[in-house]
Amino acid sequence: AFKRFPAHLGMHWVADAAAALRARLLATNPNMDFKQIKHIVLRVPNSRYINCPFPASEHEARHSFQFNACTAMLDGKVSVESFSSCEMDRMELKELLAKAKVENPQDNLSNFDTMYCEVQVELNNGEAFTERCNTFYGHWRKPLSQADLCQKFRDNASLVLPLDAVEGVINLVDNLEQLTDVSVLSSCLQMNMQTQLCQKMPH
Repeated sequence: AFKRFPAHLGMHWVADAAAALRARLLATNPNMDFKQIKHIVLRVPNSRYINCPFPASEHEARHSFQFNACTAMLDGKVSVESFSSCEMDRMELKELLAKAKVENPQDNLSNFDTMYCEVQVELNNGEAFTERCNTFYGHWRKPLSQADLCQKFRDNASLVLPLDAVEGVINLVDNLEQLTDVSVLSSCLQMNMQTQLCQKMPH
């Protein structure tokens, strides 16, 4: 499996279910105000260390069903930036977290091959909506497309490499079998270090 964002693998099920639920709510009401959500129920496998209602750190957020579900509900996705302090400290996110509770159905075992995640919301007007994810996008049964895999690399590598180096690595890996000298790949991966050294050199 390829994770789309850096978190415990189980978070990908609940994030996909929550994102699908968000899309459904917006299809019903394009002006949906998420403050109208009264309750959120997450039906997930029983696991204490990834049941973290109010994560206090980036590490806890990466292991919180509640955080990843509520983030996907608000933003439509979970990303690298979702775990930054400014995103974690959003008031609207904290308000949703306070409405979320976890349930552990007996048939939902902690097994990456058979587990599922179900997200249900009840609105202030009494309406209820539910979405379930049996196989997240990136699971071995539902692998990422090559385009999405490359985009994941861009999103992550661009944090430490110049854009031309990122694209260079992608091109080299795509044509790895034709390379006669793989040291060019190492050169691309060191471009940021070389740039930093040049910047520190006296002019």
